[in-house]
Amino acid sequence: MDDSQASDGYGVAAGELRQFIERFERLEQEKKDVAEQQKEVMAEAKARGYDTKVMRKVIALRKREPDDIAEEEAILDMYKAALGMG
Repeated sequence: MDDSQASDGYGVAAGELRQFIERFERLEQEKKDVAEQQKEVMAEAKARGYDTKVMRKVIALRKREPDDIAEEEAILDMYKAALGMG
């Protein structure tokens, strides 16, 4: 058995395993970098007077299907009317 395989009987190619782990770790770092950039965008928007809580809701809505949004809004309106909220 050469250096590229483990001796535990599973026949794991150490080099290939290392590549998968390192790729995953790079992706994790990229995800952290993107999250930091997103925080910076929101901080800039907030500094310019935008309501970031509402912005996040708009972003979430843009990811959804229009029919789902309309159905949820209709149910919300019905519940609000039942509670005398408008």
